Amino acid sequence: QVQLVESGGGLVQPGGSLRLSCAASGIIFSIYAMGWYRQAPGKQRELVASITKGGTTNYADSVKGRFTISRDNAKNTVYLQMNSLKPEDTAVYYCTARRTGWGDYWGQGTQVTVSS
Repeated sequence: QVQLVESGGGLVQPGGSLRLSCAASGIIFSIYAMGWYRQAPGKQRELVASITKGGTTNYADSVKGRFTISRDNAKNTVYLQMNSLKPEDTAVYYCTARRTGWGDYWGQGTQVTVSS
């Protein structure tokens, strides 16, 4: 059974911070690339950040300099540190695991709301 469980979402004021966590089970975590997607109501799904099994990171231009993705292979967990949050960051955030040639796995999503 493959499971990706996100946590850490919630309501935060503009300028605030949140850290999302995604705990993986049922996969050999260290050989999977991990990523965070988000989708706001009525908007297209967006890849926010990704990290390869080797630790190479990539970010959407909209979050570059504000968000940081990291992974802890000993804990089978990927994180998304979100700083300087803006109302336009409001979305459901999804954790993904990808292995080339083997398809993707998705978490259930966690809601992030940035509002005064």
